[in-house]
Amino acid sequence: MMRNVQRAACAAIAVLCLSACSREPVANNESDLQPVTGTRIVSAEQGEWLSHGRDYAEQRFSPLTQINDQTVKELGLAWFAPLPTRRGIEATPLMADGVLYVTASWGHVLAFDARSGEPLWHFDPKVPKDYGVRGCCDAVNRGAALWGDKVYAASYDGRLNALDRNTGELVWQVDTRLNTEDPYTVTGAPRIVNGLVIIGNGGAELGVRGYVTAYDAESGEQRWRFFTVPGNPAEGFEDATQARIAKTWYGQWWENGKGGGTAWDSFAFDPALNLLYIGVGNGSSWNRKIRSEGKGDNLFLSSIVAVKADTGEYVWHYQTTPGDSWDYTATQHMILADIAIDGEPRKVIMQAPKNGFFYVLDRESGELLSAEKYMPVNWASHVDMETGRPVEAPGLRDGSFPGMIQPAPSGAHNWQPMSYSPKTGLVYIPAMVSGAIYADDFSAKDRGGVWNTNYAIAPMLEVPDAVPVEQRAQMGEMLLKSVLVARDPASNREVWRAEGGYFSSSGLLSTAGNLLFQGDLDGIFRARAADTGKVLWQTDVQGGLMASPMSYSLDGEQYIAVAQGWGGISGLPYGAVSGPRNMINISRLMVYKLGAEAELPSVEVTEQRLPKPTLEPGTDEQRAEGRELFNLYCSVCHGGNAISAGLISDLRYRINDLGDSWQAIVRDGAMASLGMPARGEFVSESEAEAIKAYVIEQARLGHERGEKRLVPAR
Repeated sequence: MMRNVQRAACAAIAVLCLSACSREPVANNESDLQPVTGTRIVSAEQGEWLSHGRDYAEQRFSPLTQINDQTVKELGLAWFAPLPTRRGIEATPLMADGVLYVTASWGHVLAFDARSGEPLWHFDPKVPKDYGVRGCCDAVNRGAALWGDKVYAASYDGRLNALDRNTGELVWQVDTRLNTEDPYTVTGAPRIVNGLVIIGNGGAELGVRGYVTAYDAESGEQRWRFFTVPGNPAEGFEDATQARIAKTWYGQWWENGKGGGTAWDSFAFDPALNLLYIGVGNGSSWNRKIRSEGKGDNLFLSSIVAVKADTGEYVWHYQTTPGDSWDYTATQHMILADIAIDGEPRKVIMQAPKNGFFYVLDRESGELLSAEKYMPVNWASHVDMETGRPVEAPGLRDGSFPGMIQPAPSGAHNWQPMSYSPKTGLVYIPAMVSGAIYADDFSAKDRGGVWNTNYAIAPMLEVPDAVPVEQRAQMGEMLLKSVLVARDPASNREVWRAEGGYFSSSGLLSTAGNLLFQGDLDGIFRARAADTGKVLWQTDVQGGLMASPMSYSLDGEQYIAVAQGWGGISGLPYGAVSGPRNMINISRLMVYKLGAEAELPSVEVTEQRLPKPTLEPGTDEQRAEGRELFNLYCSVCHGGNAISAGLISDLRYRINDLGDSWQAIVRDGAMASLGMPARGEFVSESEAEAIKAYVIEQARLGHERGEKRLVPAR
């Protein structure tokens, strides 16, 4: 199947890039570009997509009906365009005034004629590729924002860029990081409310303090900053809120990972209430035993926080996972809607965070209205509606919990956006079944430049003593499974579900034509009936899809657009469970309309067997040390247990060629320009040799298993 799925790959992209680069940029008529304002976003004209979730409510619902459950069978490819990166693509395009704006990895921004696909301009933020190691889950970018005559997007290294909508030229730029020493990244899409550009950051896995900042959209001047976790008390708290939440922390959290709590993705805004809603992430370290002496709720980790949009002043919060110790972030997509609950109209905010419960809250007060499991969960039995707190399973905190915890760090739902259809009254969740073993491992506690989780986690990494064979097999099966869930938020009950493909399928788009669009990592883009989940149309797009589709209309024609590119966490540390899906990344933008007949180019792929290593494998002691060091320093890019999922080089396939230059690459940065930074500050010469011995041994084992991967045919 994968030979058919992977038909368009590197060679085709190279041809397309040459073709695209040979064209002169098309000048857009400035008079056609009307200023984007809050009023324009709120009114959300049917044919436009002006904000990340289309409007401030983040419903990802298009009112267009030309493409519907009766006509969708006529849907065809109108045009496509290559994107200039080879890492994961998670962006939702925007459309205003006939121009389609999309971002790519690292923070590239591109503009296309939305009718024809003709390229208009391309902004390259020129992020040093060795900065990639300073982040968690690939050098992705989830989208841009529009306001006035500018486009706003962040680059992976923390810069917020304001670009001229007509030319793509840089108007202003600010560095959003607190400092350049800590490993801050930005992968999320900005939101613009009341003329303020709102952006958070990532980096909790490597030890940073989270915050959200508002910048003046016209000048780039900072207007306010809201910290999501408290800082060092000796330096004084920024405000009364920080002093209050510090009482829920213990020990020296400002040194043991700096708290984390990064707001790396989700925001929503209610203009009538003038409230901005912030989704807050996991702690640093994940393991509360190190982070906070094993005590305290650690506010505002894993919380939804409402602040006044103009000032950043705290209003209310709800914590989904008090004292989170399992990477159960609440940075997942939030949706605002007005629905009737028990016959009473309520203004609600809804979220399906990683922890496996679907929450419906009153968005004015933060009152919990309902919380029910939407996927398999065993870390908690239920949420107590009187206290709003989860009732945790016995033994969860003291380490006596028997075996696998559900969900895993990847969650029951990750960053892929949900959708809400006012037509069906349903929320659609791109969920997944997952589970993991969390084994205390403090070997990284005093090491720099590594994930600060203080856990060894199977199956992301090998934990032989902690994981029984039968549970390892069970986890492997679970992590191959995505699920599409439709829930009625009024009753918080499931209406239908559909089994999906590997790991997690893409984000979602629902439409007034009773359609629900979604892609998957096996390379299928499909439309379902929104009321029943029945598949009505699908097409093979030859490579994995993660990002959310969107819809727009021009000249009486409706279009469906989706950005393609496989990667993210499924393409990095989870190589050990991706198996034969070693996919080839195809980064491009695809646009569909009724009756169109364009075709994607095809490239043949072939299987390559893992070669037998010709280098000496070192001693048993070296390999044991190398395994620990590899899983500390290398696995988050090159894959757990040295098995790459295909996005970054599988070192087992290259070890014979890299052997002589190993020290120069690992310690001195000989391949820094390609993304492999110098690690000599952290890894000694003997440790680098131990890592090499481990890779050689893993290559030998893979060769003996007859392991193969897919590569473009020459």
